[in-house]
Amino acid sequence: MMTQEEYVDGVLALRSQGKSNVEIAEQLGYHPATISSWLKKGGPPPARNVEPAEKVIDERWAERIRQLVQPPGEKLLATSVYEIIVAEGFDGSYPSVVRHLRELRGPRFRRAPAVSMPIETAPGEECQFDWSECVGWTERWGLGEVFCLGCILCWSRVRWWWFTDSIDAEHTMEGLLRFFERVGGMPARGRTDRMGALGTSQGRRFKLNPPALDFARHNGLELAVCQARDAKRKGKVERPFRDLKETFLTELDVLAPPTSVGELNSRGDHYLSTRLNARPHSTTGEVPTERLEVERRFLRALPTRRFDTAYIEDRRVHPRLALIQWDGVAYSVPPEMLGCKLVARVEVASDVLELSFGAKVVARHRLQPGATEPVWDPLHRSAAEEIALGRARPRATLEAVPALSTEPARSSGRLELGEGDYDVAPPDLEARYGACGCTGSRA
Repeated sequence: MMTQEEYVDGVLALRSQGKSNVEIAEQLGYHPATISSWLKKGGPPPARNVEPAEKVIDERWAERIRQLVQPPGEKLLATSVYEIIVAEGFDGSYPSVVRHLRELRGPRFRRAPAVSMPIETAPGEECQFDWSECVGWTERWGLGEVFCLGCILCWSRVRWWWFTDSIDAEHTMEGLLRFFERVGGMPARGRTDRMGALGTSQGRRFKLNPPALDFARHNGLELAVCQARDAKRKGKVERPFRDLKETFLTELDVLAPPTSVGELNSRGDHYLSTRLNARPHSTTGEVPTERLEVERRFLRALPTRRFDTAYIEDRRVHPRLALIQWDGVAYSVPPEMLGCKLVARVEVASDVLELSFGAKVVARHRLQPGATEPVWDPLHRSAAEEIALGRARPRATLEAVPALSTEPARSSGRLELGEGDYDVAPPDLEARYGACGCTGSRA
């Protein structure tokens, strides 16, 4: 509530400058009708006197609220403050907390500069997705650079978050598939901004990269891209990021930060399922999870074969060393693979490197980022040492085919017989052809 002093120094001073009620209200954070009423009545109504014993927010809760909104919680929303103190035993109402916070730090939001019309979508028609940076919080918690992929079904307003350390195409496609699996189907269209991980901008046009095109064709999903500076077209996913940053992450910052990205994802799922997706939406007035039961009938079934979002690259084994390179680190392979071309594969959000020759997996390694020495499998190392010491010879293929040699075979003086062979005496050529070894002459 505005005091008489604030009324004189604020409302009357601005009015004397020739400003309208709308301009005064916008500058001071009140409704124009309130300003008009105060000017007609000669000032705001006197503040209501309430005895300290009758106050819902007494000295104890006032001090607790003041502690919560100190840095790093200075942007904590009233909803978060209310949830926290209710869990600690507060039995007052939410509006009383809002009024106390408004007196403590003033109004939070100003009126929008222009009117906005909502964009309606039918059930199963569209989902929106985008990345949001959480680095300011996660680096403070010791988790490094972490980003959040936010997805939302536009009709039911069901939201989903996925925290990870990369925003490349593989992570984007993996996150979308996890979202579709979570909601139990796929909409007709997925809308986002001009995301560099999915394509390249050419003026007003946006060309999808081959992996993104393969992903769209495989799933039968239309990938729609907004024009530059058209954030309101995907506002259904942009605006909810305020809940992510000013509510969820700020609450974690104030209360108990997570110790790993896995814990962050787990707590994010719990927050969405108990607070955002389980309560009436401010626009629809209905619970998103209940609307999802209706929208799920309009979603298309997921493909039988899941699109492979893993990192897949060909690697040629060194001709003398049984090693391949992945992300600047050398990993071992069986010695018989010298010079062969292998397929290296790492699944998204996994730390296992899988190496294949044809259809057969020949090696698996736990990724060792930043390692300066080669990472050896003990069996690969022992086999390579045997070959290097001359105690064994490398095989040409995995089927144990002996290595081919260009040198003539040397006889040991005795014929080695196999199963089904017969030993015969050598022929007496002298008795058969004569002492001269001739077989006769022609006339």
